[in-house]
Amino acid sequence: MTKGPSAAERVRTLAYGVAGATLAVLGLDEELTVAAHATGDDGVPLLLMPTETAIVQALRQEPDLPATLCVNDLAPVPLADRVRGTAWLHGWVSEVPLEGRREAAIRISRLHPRADLLDIGARIPAEQEWTVLSLDIAEAEIDDLWGEESIEPEDYAAARPDPFVAVESGMVAHLDAEHRTELVALFRARYGRVVPEPVVRAVGLDRFGLRVRCSPPASGGPAPFDLRFDFPKPVRDLNGLRCAYRKMFGFARDSAA
Repeated sequence: MTKGPSAAERVRTLAYGVAGATLAVLGLDEELTVAAHATGDDGVPLLLMPTETAIVQALRQEPDLPATLCVNDLAPVPLADRVRGTAWLHGWVSEVPLEGRREAAIRISRLHPRADLLDIGARIPAEQEWTVLSLDIAEAEIDDLWGEESIEPEDYAAARPDPFVAVESGMVAHLDAEHRTELVALFRARYGRVVPEPVVRAVGLDRFGLRVRCSPPASGGPAPFDLRFDFPKPVRDLNGLRCAYRKMFGFARDSAA
Protein backbone atom coordinates (compact mmCIF):
# COMPACT_ATOMS: atom_id res chain seq x y z
CA MET A 1 0.00 0.00 0.00
CA THR A 2 1.27 3.51 -0.84
CA LYS A 3 0.81 6.38 1.58
CA GLY A 4 -0.33 8.87 -1.00
CA PRO A 5 0.91 12.27 -2.16
CA SER A 6 2.76 14.53 0.26
CA ALA A 7 1.16 17.74 1.48
CA ALA A 8 3.54 19.74 -0.72
CA GLU A 9 2.56 17.71 -3.80
CA ARG A 10 -1.12 18.18 -3.03
CA VAL A 11 -0.70 21.96 -2.77
CA ARG A 12 1.33 22.06 -5.98
CA THR A 13 -1.44 20.08 -7.68
CA LEU A 14 -4.09 22.59 -6.58
CA ALA A 15 -1.87 25.52 -7.53
CA TYR A 16 -1.37 24.06 -11.02
CA GLY A 17 -4.34 26.07 -12.23
CA VAL A 18 -7.23 23.69 -12.84
CA ALA A 19 -9.09 24.48 -9.59
CA GLY A 20 -10.80 27.82 -9.01
CA ALA A 21 -9.17 30.44 -6.77
CA THR A 22 -9.74 33.73 -4.98
CA LEU A 23 -7.21 36.37 -3.96
CA ALA A 24 -7.29 38.41 -0.76
CA VAL A 25 -4.85 41.27 -0.05
CA LEU A 26 -4.15 42.64 3.42
CA GLY A 27 -5.69 46.08 3.80
CA LEU A 28 -8.25 45.65 1.01
CA ASP A 29 -11.83 44.68 1.80
CA GLU A 30 -12.58 42.77 -1.38
CA GLU A 31 -11.71 39.15 -2.05
CA LEU A 32 -11.67 38.65 -5.80
CA THR A 33 -12.21 35.63 -7.95
CA VAL A 34 -9.10 34.95 -10.02
CA ALA A 35 -10.12 34.81 -13.67
CA ALA A 36 -7.44 32.21 -14.47
CA HIS A 37 -4.21 31.04 -12.91
CA ALA A 38 -1.32 28.71 -13.66
CA THR A 39 2.11 27.78 -12.36
CA GLY A 40 5.31 26.85 -14.11
CA ASP A 41 8.06 24.48 -13.03
CA ASP A 42 9.11 26.95 -10.34
CA GLY A 43 5.67 26.77 -8.72
CA VAL A 44 5.12 30.55 -8.78
CA PRO A 45 1.39 31.23 -9.32
CA LEU A 46 0.54 33.58 -12.18
CA LEU A 47 -2.85 35.24 -11.74
CA LEU A 48 -4.98 36.84 -14.44
CA MET A 49 -6.83 39.81 -12.94
CA PRO A 50 -8.93 42.71 -14.31
CA THR A 51 -6.83 45.90 -14.43
CA GLU A 52 -9.62 47.98 -12.86
CA THR A 53 -9.71 46.01 -9.58
CA ALA A 54 -8.59 47.59 -6.32
CA ILE A 55 -5.82 45.00 -5.96
CA VAL A 56 -4.21 45.93 -9.26
CA GLN A 57 -4.66 49.64 -8.64
CA ALA A 58 -3.05 49.31 -5.21
CA LEU A 59 -0.05 47.65 -6.82
CA ARG A 60 0.45 50.76 -8.95
CA GLN A 61 1.33 52.52 -5.66
CA GLU A 62 3.28 49.71 -3.95
CA PRO A 63 5.72 47.19 -5.51
CA ASP A 64 4.13 44.27 -3.65
CA LEU A 65 1.49 43.55 -1.04
CA PRO A 66 0.88 40.70 1.43
CA ALA A 67 -1.78 38.40 0.00
CA THR A 68 -3.37 34.96 0.22
CA LEU A 69 -4.40 32.84 -2.73
CA CYS A 70 -7.21 30.45 -1.74
CA VAL A 71 -7.71 27.44 -4.03
CA ASN A 72 -10.80 25.26 -3.64
CA ASP A 73 -10.53 21.69 -4.91
CA LEU A 74 -13.92 20.58 -6.26
CA ALA A 75 -14.90 17.11 -7.40
CA PRO A 76 -15.59 17.06 -11.16
CA VAL A 77 -18.93 15.28 -10.71
CA PRO A 78 -22.27 16.60 -9.38
CA LEU A 79 -22.53 16.04 -5.62
CA ALA A 80 -24.26 17.73 -2.70
CA ASP A 81 -20.80 18.62 -1.36
CA ARG A 82 -18.16 18.83 -4.09
CA VAL A 83 -15.35 20.28 -1.96
CA ARG A 84 -12.42 17.86 -1.71
CA GLY A 85 -10.06 20.26 0.00
CA THR A 86 -8.72 23.80 0.21
CA ALA A 87 -5.21 25.21 -0.08
CA TRP A 88 -4.02 28.63 1.06
CA LEU A 89 -0.85 30.13 -0.41
CA HIS A 90 0.42 33.08 1.61
CA GLY A 91 3.03 35.50 0.35
CA TRP A 92 3.60 38.72 -1.53
CA VAL A 93 1.71 39.59 -4.69
CA SER A 94 3.13 41.89 -7.35
CA GLU A 95 2.42 42.81 -10.95
CA VAL A 96 4.53 40.92 -13.47
CA PRO A 97 6.96 43.42 -15.05
CA LEU A 98 5.89 44.66 -18.46
CA GLU A 99 8.74 42.89 -20.26
CA GLY A 100 7.67 39.52 -18.82
CA ARG A 101 3.92 40.00 -18.97
CA ARG A 102 3.38 38.56 -22.44
CA GLU A 103 5.33 35.40 -21.63
CA ALA A 104 3.31 35.02 -18.41
CA ALA A 105 0.05 35.45 -20.36
CA ILE A 106 1.14 32.78 -22.84
CA ARG A 107 1.87 30.40 -19.97
CA ILE A 108 -1.64 30.95 -18.57
CA SER A 109 -3.17 30.54 -22.05
CA ARG A 110 -1.72 27.04 -22.41
CA LEU A 111 -4.07 25.92 -19.64
CA HIS A 112 -6.83 28.51 -20.13
CA PRO A 113 -7.10 29.50 -23.82
CA ARG A 114 -8.84 32.86 -24.15
CA ALA A 115 -8.59 35.57 -26.80
CA ASP A 116 -8.13 38.49 -24.38
CA LEU A 117 -4.80 37.05 -23.22
CA LEU A 118 -3.33 37.95 -26.61
CA ASP A 119 -3.47 41.68 -25.81
CA ILE A 120 -1.46 41.43 -22.59
CA GLY A 121 2.01 42.83 -23.10
CA ALA A 122 1.19 43.91 -26.65
CA ARG A 123 -0.45 47.25 -25.77
CA ILE A 124 0.12 50.14 -23.36
CA PRO A 125 -0.59 48.80 -19.82
CA ALA A 126 -3.15 51.54 -19.08
CA GLU A 127 -5.19 50.44 -22.10
CA GLN A 128 -5.28 46.79 -21.17
CA GLU A 129 -8.38 45.21 -19.65
CA TRP A 130 -6.35 42.49 -17.93
CA THR A 131 -3.00 42.17 -16.23
CA VAL A 132 -0.96 39.33 -14.72
CA LEU A 133 0.12 39.17 -11.08
CA SER A 134 2.59 36.77 -9.49
CA LEU A 135 2.70 35.46 -5.93
CA ASP A 136 6.00 34.99 -4.10
CA ILE A 137 5.10 32.22 -1.66
CA ALA A 138 6.17 32.44 1.99
CA GLU A 139 3.99 29.62 3.37
CA ALA A 140 1.25 27.26 2.26
CA GLU A 141 -1.50 25.38 4.08
CA ILE A 142 -3.86 22.63 3.05
CA ASP A 143 -6.98 21.07 4.57
CA ASP A 144 -8.18 17.93 2.80
CA LEU A 145 -8.83 14.20 3.19
CA TRP A 146 -5.43 13.73 4.85
CA GLY A 147 -5.99 16.51 7.39
CA GLU A 148 -4.54 19.98 7.99
CA GLU A 149 -0.88 20.66 7.24
CA SER A 150 1.48 23.60 6.75
CA ILE A 151 4.13 23.56 4.04
CA GLU A 152 7.40 25.46 3.99
CA PRO A 153 8.19 27.38 0.79
CA GLU A 154 11.25 25.23 0.09
CA ASP A 155 9.18 22.03 0.24
CA TYR A 156 6.52 23.59 -1.96
CA ALA A 157 9.08 24.65 -4.58
CA ALA A 158 10.75 21.22 -4.59
CA ALA A 159 7.48 19.30 -5.05
CA ARG A 160 5.78 18.62 -8.38
CA PRO A 161 2.04 18.49 -9.18
CA ASP A 162 0.39 15.17 -9.84
CA PRO A 163 1.15 14.19 -13.46
CA PHE A 164 -2.54 13.65 -14.20
CA VAL A 165 -3.87 16.95 -12.85
CA ALA A 166 -4.80 18.25 -16.31
CA VAL A 167 -6.79 15.14 -17.28
CA GLU A 168 -8.15 14.05 -13.90
CA SER A 169 -11.51 15.77 -14.35
CA GLY A 170 -12.40 13.89 -17.53
CA MET A 171 -11.15 10.56 -16.21
CA VAL A 172 -13.07 10.84 -12.94
CA ALA A 173 -16.25 11.81 -14.83
CA HIS A 174 -15.80 8.72 -17.05
CA LEU A 175 -15.26 6.38 -14.09
CA ASP A 176 -18.26 7.82 -12.29
CA ALA A 177 -20.55 7.55 -15.31
CA GLU A 178 -19.42 4.23 -16.78
CA HIS A 179 -18.04 2.16 -13.90
CA ARG A 180 -20.55 2.43 -11.05
CA THR A 181 -20.73 -1.37 -10.76
CA GLU A 182 -16.97 -1.60 -10.32
CA LEU A 183 -17.00 1.21 -7.75
CA VAL A 184 -19.57 -0.66 -5.68
CA ALA A 185 -17.42 -3.80 -6.02
CA LEU A 186 -14.49 -1.88 -4.49
CA PHE A 187 -16.64 -1.01 -1.47
CA ARG A 188 -17.85 -4.62 -1.12
CA ALA A 189 -14.30 -5.96 -1.40
CA ARG A 190 -13.33 -3.88 1.63
CA TYR A 191 -16.47 -4.03 3.77
CA GLY A 192 -18.58 -6.88 2.39
CA ARG A 193 -22.27 -6.49 1.62
CA VAL A 194 -24.04 -4.07 3.95
CA VAL A 195 -27.67 -2.98 4.23
CA PRO A 196 -28.46 -0.41 3.13
CA GLU A 197 -25.65 -0.34 0.60
CA PRO A 198 -24.27 3.15 -0.09
CA VAL A 199 -24.13 4.86 -3.43
CA VAL A 200 -20.45 4.88 -4.45
CA ARG A 201 -19.18 7.68 -6.71
CA ALA A 202 -15.75 8.40 -8.14
CA VAL A 203 -14.49 11.78 -6.90
CA GLY A 204 -10.71 11.76 -7.36
CA LEU A 205 -7.82 10.09 -9.18
CA ASP A 206 -4.06 10.57 -8.93
CA ARG A 207 -0.84 8.63 -9.43
CA PHE A 208 -1.28 6.94 -6.06
CA GLY A 209 -4.88 5.75 -6.30
CA LEU A 210 -8.63 6.36 -6.53
CA ARG A 211 -10.91 8.31 -4.21
CA VAL A 212 -14.62 7.55 -3.90
CA ARG A 213 -17.56 9.11 -2.07
CA CYS A 214 -19.94 6.76 -0.23
CA SER A 215 -23.41 8.20 0.43
CA PRO A 216 -26.58 6.71 1.94
CA PRO A 217 -29.16 5.68 -0.69
CA ALA A 218 -31.83 7.86 0.97
CA SER A 219 -31.94 10.98 3.10
CA GLY A 220 -31.73 10.57 6.84
CA GLY A 221 -28.95 7.98 6.76
CA PRO A 222 -25.35 8.31 7.94
CA ALA A 223 -23.23 11.17 6.64
CA PRO A 224 -21.36 10.61 3.37
CA PHE A 225 -17.68 9.67 3.70
CA ASP A 226 -14.72 9.28 1.37
CA LEU A 227 -12.45 6.27 0.87
CA ARG A 228 -9.06 5.90 -0.80
CA PHE A 229 -8.08 2.81 -2.79
CA ASP A 230 -4.33 2.84 -3.35
CA PHE A 231 -2.51 1.33 -6.31
CA PRO A 232 0.27 -1.17 -5.50
CA LYS A 233 2.76 1.50 -6.55
CA PRO A 234 2.57 5.02 -7.99
CA VAL A 235 1.96 5.17 -11.74
CA ARG A 236 3.80 7.40 -14.21
CA ASP A 237 1.73 7.67 -17.38
CA LEU A 238 -1.81 7.34 -18.71
CA ASN A 239 -1.33 3.78 -19.85
CA GLY A 240 -0.09 2.82 -16.40
CA LEU A 241 -3.00 4.67 -14.77
CA ARG A 242 -5.60 2.85 -16.86
CA CYS A 243 -3.93 -0.51 -16.21
CA ALA A 244 -3.80 0.19 -12.47
CA TYR A 245 -7.48 0.99 -12.03
CA ARG A 246 -8.58 -1.82 -14.36
CA LYS A 247 -6.59 -4.34 -12.30
CA MET A 248 -8.09 -2.85 -9.15
CA PHE A 249 -11.61 -3.23 -10.59
CA GLY A 250 -10.92 -6.82 -11.63
CA PHE A 251 -9.62 -7.75 -8.19
CA ALA A 252 -12.64 -6.08 -6.54
CA ARG A 253 -15.11 -7.98 -8.77
CA ASP A 254 -13.43 -11.30 -7.96
CA SER A 255 -13.34 -10.54 -4.22
CA ALA A 256 -16.95 -9.38 -4.06
CA ALA A 257 -18.31 -12.30 -6.08
